[in-house]
Amino acid sequence: MQKSFTFIRSQLRGLYPDTEIGSLSHLILEFVCQKDRHSLWLDKDKQLSANDRRRIEEIVAELKNFRPLQYITGETEFYGMIFNVDESVLIPRPETEELVEWIVNEESPAAILDLGAGSGCIAVSLAKQLPFASVYALDVSGKALEIAKRNAARNNVNVQFVLHDLFEDLPDNLPEQWDVIVSNPPYVTPAEKAKMSKNVLDYEPQQALFVPQDKPLLFYERIAAIASTCLKKEGSLYLETSSIYGKETAAMLKDKGFQTVELRKDISGRDRMIRAQLKNT
Repeated sequence: MQKSFTFIRSQLRGLYPDTEIGSLSHLILEFVCQKDRHSLWLDKDKQLSANDRRRIEEIVAELKNFRPLQYITGETEFYGMIFNVDESVLIPRPETEELVEWIVNEESPAAILDLGAGSGCIAVSLAKQLPFASVYALDVSGKALEIAKRNAARNNVNVQFVLHDLFEDLPDNLPEQWDVIVSNPPYVTPAEKAKMSKNVLDYEPQQALFVPQDKPLLFYERIAAIASTCLKKEGSLYLETSSIYGKETAAMLKDKGFQTVELRKDISGRDRMIRAQLKNT
C-alpha cells in the first residue's frame, strides 16, 4: 500500500499542488481498494494485487493528462451522497452544497423546480432532504438527464426530469406555480478562460459553463422572467452566481420586481448565492 502512495506522489509531482496530490492519493486508493481512509491506514503494509496496481497506473496516466478524477472513477460525493458523473455534466462543487443547505434550512416547499439539472445534484439532494416536496428538474441535454435519472435512482428519491430548453416556454404538463425555483446556470465568460484550470477547460461541458462575453447575465435574466410568473406569492428563487457578477445579478433582480433580494457569500467569502422573493414576507 505504501509503495502505491509513493508511486502516485512521484508521478504527479510538479503537475498538481502537493496538498492536492496527497488528497488524490487517498481518493485513488479508496476507490481502487473500496476501503475508507481509516481502513487503508490499518492495511498500510498490505501488498496490493496486480490488478489493483494496474488500475492505479491507469488512473495516474489519465491524471497526468489532467482528466478530473471524478470522471475517471465515474462518481463523486455531494451533500453526503454519491453521484455518478461523466463528461456530459459538470462536477458538483462545494459551493453548490452551500446553496442546497440554504434551501433546506429555510424552506418547507411543496413544489420545487430546478432549472438546469446537470447531474441532478441539486434536485436529488433537495428531494432527499425535503421528502414531502414534489421536485421537477429541467435540462437541455438528454445525456445529462440520463445521468441525473441514474443519480435519483441511486439515491432512492423521486424527481421528475424533463428535457427542455430554458429559453422556450415551460412545458404544459408542469405545475403552474412553485414554492421554490433554484438554478446554477452557466455564468462564465470567455475572458475568464485564461484563469481556468486545464482539467475544467478540456473536460467539463462547455455548454454548462459559458455565456457570451457581452451577455453575462443571459441565463439569470431568463430565470428571473420565469420566476416572476411561476413563483407562488411568497415563493423563493435561489441562484448560484458568479462571484464577479453577484452584485450585478442582485441589482437585476430588483429591477425585475423582486422586492427581497439577499446576496450571500460562500465559505470563501465570495458573493456566490442569491435568494429573491417577489413580495416581502
